Amino acid sequence: MPPITWRLQALTAVFVTTLVVSNIIAIKLLEVADRVFDAGNILFPLAYLLGDVLTEVYGIRVARRVIALGFACNLLAVGAIQLAVHLPPADFWAENDAAFESTLGTTWRIFAASLAAYLVGELVNSTILARLKVATRGRFLWLRTITSTIFGQGIDTVLFVSIAFAGTGAPLGEAIITTWVIKVAWETLATPITYGVVGYLKRTEGVDVYDTDLRLFWWRS
Repeated sequence: MPPITWRLQALTAVFVTTLVVSNIIAIKLLEVADRVFDAGNILFPLAYLLGDVLTEVYGIRVARRVIALGFACNLLAVGAIQLAVHLPPADFWAENDAAFESTLGTTWRIFAASLAAYLVGELVNSTILARLKVATRGRFLWLRTITSTIFGQGIDTVLFVSIAFAGTGAPLGEAIITTWVIKVAWETLATPITYGVVGYLKRTEGVDVYDTDLRLFWWRS
């Protein structure tokens, strides 16, 4: 295991914050140029970019531990929100309670969708990236990150949109395609940033892990 440095801690903090905030703002649906997608797409692709950086530099075992931490923090956030929703409001604030509950009361469904999509999508993304790194001997980072994103974000998007918005009247097929395209485009355009962060970390941390003994399931890696 690579040593835990302040840089790794900072990456972990940003990753977890990105994940938690994305799940909360995903409640809102946006429509741009007649295409529907959730507001989580503003920030969520950053979690995949950071996941790529963690896997590329520190290896899949570190990345999956951070993924597990993100899950735990999401659970804490949703539990706190649901507790706040069900606690009795102050008399002078009671008129605002319905709006608070209608907005955040659906977080449990968003969380369930995000949990399933997040775990499966990140597992696929990190596994593909780690395997391609070994296969290409560390070359073609742009190809590896985009390829892993296409598959990881594809599975993530199908699961999330289907679970979160089924039965709500939202156009699921349109939302899935639009969301997937946005995420892949986001990752592709951010490739120079990925290169910069990865290069910086490999130089300063002196770490560049190759997962040559990678197993498929995260709990056995």
